[in-house]
Amino acid sequence: MSNALKFYIDGAWVAPSGNARLAVVDPCTEEAFAEIALGNAEDVERAVAAARRAFASFSLTQPAERIALIRRILDAYMARYDEMAAVISREIGAPKKLSHAWQAALGKRHLEELLRTCESFAWQRKKGTTLVNHEPVGVVALITPWNWPINQIVCKVAPAIAAGCTMVLKPSEVSPLNAVLFAEILDAAGVPPGVFNLLNGDGPTVGAALCSHPDVDMVSFTGSTRAGVEIAKLAAPTVKRVHQELGGKSANILLDDVDLEAAVTSGVNSCFSNSGQSCNAPTRMLVPAARHDEAVAIAQRAAAAHRIGPADDDETTMGPVVSDVQYARVQRLIEMGIEEGALLAAGGPGRPDGLTRGYYVRPTVFANVAPSMTIAREEIFGPVLAIMPYRDEEDAIAIANDTPFGLAAYVQSADQARARRVALRLRAGSVYLNYPAWDAGSPFGGYKQSGNGREYGEWGLEAFLEVKGIVGYGE
Repeated sequence: MSNALKFYIDGAWVAPSGNARLAVVDPCTEEAFAEIALGNAEDVERAVAAARRAFASFSLTQPAERIALIRRILDAYMARYDEMAAVISREIGAPKKLSHAWQAALGKRHLEELLRTCESFAWQRKKGTTLVNHEPVGVVALITPWNWPINQIVCKVAPAIAAGCTMVLKPSEVSPLNAVLFAEILDAAGVPPGVFNLLNGDGPTVGAALCSHPDVDMVSFTGSTRAGVEIAKLAAPTVKRVHQELGGKSANILLDDVDLEAAVTSGVNSCFSNSGQSCNAPTRMLVPAARHDEAVAIAQRAAAAHRIGPADDDETTMGPVVSDVQYARVQRLIEMGIEEGALLAAGGPGRPDGLTRGYYVRPTVFANVAPSMTIAREEIFGPVLAIMPYRDEEDAIAIANDTPFGLAAYVQSADQARARRVALRLRAGSVYLNYPAWDAGSPFGGYKQSGNGREYGEWGLEAFLEVKGIVGYGE
């Protein structure tokens, strides 16, 4: 990728200020296959200044102009769709079928949903004699993760552009190449100079400089709760808007009337999707105590059915985790599950048989997990499922809510009214009933330590808008 060692600032690919470089590693082989430049404070100054200059004119454009730009971005995205899927597969190890059908597809679906949202969005409305006007929040810093990279990039960049904001994107340095490709897509679509700027770099250097910069009006961050706390501290002195989608430890309640075979199998597969590297993964499976052993046996079969291997193998259903750091964390938490007395029902420490290179993790199922155990409380971010027995519906709700997180929850029941009733009592930003289809227009974000604010659809657009009331505007 010819622009990997450059940054996109003020509508042009430019050389970085410094000489720092970082290898991009293929997690399937543990070998570097590309290199990126790492930015510094000087690069941040250049990018923020470009965004600030561009805001003066771009903020005054009409919504219709910006919507037309989003349509051109969608066309340019589709022209390089296959390339996007291949890049993501290589840099995070996602099986190529998953990368094509989901990783790259989510970028397309967010753009399409945003266009639908903008068609009916009330940019202005009258409330008596007051005019309520939606205006861009300003210059925004966007900091995105490595696990669903283009999903989180598009669901921030696209609504920020539609709102009339200008921006600086810092993607994860672990999976940066899809962001470089996306910058090329935006350039081809004719995004005006300075509206979108891309810097690669690490969090302590580039990320921190963006979050504390006085000319940045808002930070939108997706990542760990630990990093989210630090970002909030950095942003506080300038009273920026801080929008955060953070960690999760989502409960999946299987009520006592479900088809257990189907519900457990789907729950295991959902937990293990993307090698378990999803913030909203259903990692705590709550099952009726009387059917615990039956559920465990089903989960063992479901785990055994997965084919672990390289991303480019058509038979692979689960690739590696993304890095050596992530591999070590998952292994440590698997060991802690064993040490704390959970029953290891499938998988366990080490690589799957026959895989000696690559950050591959054995699909792991723990049974008889108590709510106090580390594996029931910490976000593991790997293919590790905790099966937890409960006494009755009230106990299940209590266990589900007994977590510092509140990003997502899942409820399975043959009785839709019952599932809805339980869903309303769960302290989570998203609740999924009976494994529904993914909805790009549903609000996404969390309660408690899972963050604040919502993304996707109208909520994603509103996140980048200020509300002005012009009182006495008249009839």
